[in-house]
Amino acid sequence: MTTRPSPTEASTSAAISRRRPSGTRLFLREFARAPLRTASVVPSSAALADLMIAPLLPARQRRQQPPVVVELGPGTGSFTAALRVAAPGMRYLGMELNPAMADHLVARFPGIDLVRGPASGLSRALAERGLGTVDLIISGLPWQAFAGVAGTDLVSAVAAHLAPSGAYTQFTYSFSRWTPPGRRQHRQIQSFFGHVALSPVVWRNLPPAVVYTARGPRRFDARPTAGR
Repeated sequence: MTTRPSPTEASTSAAISRRRPSGTRLFLREFARAPLRTASVVPSSAALADLMIAPLLPARQRRQQPPVVVELGPGTGSFTAALRVAAPGMRYLGMELNPAMADHLVARFPGIDLVRGPASGLSRALAERGLGTVDLIISGLPWQAFAGVAGTDLVSAVAAHLAPSGAYTQFTYSFSRWTPPGRRQHRQIQSFFGHVALSPVVWRNLPPAVVYTARGPRRFDARPTAGR
């Protein structure tokens, strides 16, 4: 038997929905508050999302078990939505530090498994859920998350938890890829993975972006030395 909400409940739900900002407005607001932490003024495009989740698609037909997918910094859920279409039976875990965006994700995707905290808690979150290796780790984290030793440790943890046949995708904006933080990020990924591919520029994203797809995780501490 289906119970319809009362007029009062429906009115309350509609009011809450009107008060909740859209993904674009939420990004604009959070960028104005903390530009280094948010790093973008608008959510990622569908074209960029397609590249970020692409490693799941070729293996979908031959996979025996639902894939385990981790999303670092899902923001307002552009990549999350694409993942749910591509792999509806996946075991998903998201990690979002921004409280406003975490609230938005929970409202947009009821029942989502979301850790409200930094990506540095990846190992603990996986252990708490009894998850071993991960098939795909996608990251929408800004450069700030990869600064210093903490950033290198994060990429090391990503490699440590990725399945041998898995993939790690990270996007960066094409106009800033050659800046010192952009070059540092590329070196970090290369230090912990045997193969790193660079996508063509996604011009349909604002700003235009590229995607690093890293495979062949290395199971050792290979922190780059100073000056490299």
